[in-house]
Amino acid sequence: MSARLKLTKLLMKSPGKLKKSPQVIEASKKSKWNILRGDTVQIIKRSHPEYGKKGIVTKVDRSTDRVTIEGVNVGPKRYPAIPERGIKGRVIQRERPVHYSTVNLVDPVTGLPTRVFRKYLEDGSKVRVSKKSGAIIPRPDVLSERRRPLNSTVTESCTNSDEDVWEFTYVPPADEEEGEVSA
Repeated sequence: MSARLKLTKLLMKSPGKLKKSPQVIEASKKSKWNILRGDTVQIIKRSHPEYGKKGIVTKVDRSTDRVTIEGVNVGPKRYPAIPERGIKGRVIQRERPVHYSTVNLVDPVTGLPTRVFRKYLEDGSKVRVSKKSGAIIPRPDVLSERRRPLNSTVTESCTNSDEDVWEFTYVPPADEEEGEVSA
C-alpha cells in the first residue's frame, strides 16, 4: 500500500473512532474510590522523587486516576506574558497531580501507609477499614463543605406559604352550548 493511500485512510477516519489511551480506559473501569479529598496520604512508590512524603489530598481527578496532594510534587507552572494587556510572564510553584497507585492512605493509629477495605457496621453505615491495624478511617470533614457554595440568597418572590400553594386559583369557564366556541 502506498504512503499516500495510507495517509488518506488515516485522515478519513472519523474522530469518534480514535483509540482511547490505556490510562483513560483503566480509569473508566474504576468505580470505587477509597482516596477522598481531605484524606492524609503518603507516597509509596520508591522510584518517585517525593517518596515517603505525607500530605492532604486537595483534588481527586477520577477521569485520569490522579490525586493532587498539598505540598507534595511541587513544580513550576509557566504563565506567558500578554503584552496587549500589560501582563508580565511569570513562573509559579504549584502542586502537580500524581497517579493514585503511587499513594496509600495513612493509618490513623500507626501513622504508616496502609491499604483499605470496606465494611458495613451494625448500624448499616459503610466505613473504610485499615488492613494493618483494623482501625476505621473516618470520612474527612472537608467533604461536608461544598467547593462551590450554593447561592444562599432567598428572595420574597421565590418563597410561597402553604396557604398560597393550596389556594384554588383556576376557575374553569362556564359551560356554553356545545356548538359555540368562545374566543
